Amino acid sequence: MLYWAVVFLIVALVAAVFGFGGIASASAGIAQILFFIFIVLFVIALIARAFHGRGPR
Repeated sequence: MLYWAVVFLIVALVAAVFGFGGIASASAGIAQILFFIFIVLFVIALIARAFHGRGPR
């Protein structure tokens, strides 16, 4: 998911350089949403790992 956030960020930057404002803002918005979803899932995984701990070897 972080990969897609970076891809949309790059698309937004390229579109902004060439002057496509609508495409740039839409891509930046998608990248921002995906990034925040990634952060939330990452924090949930960290909390679950902290409570669950390591299993037996």
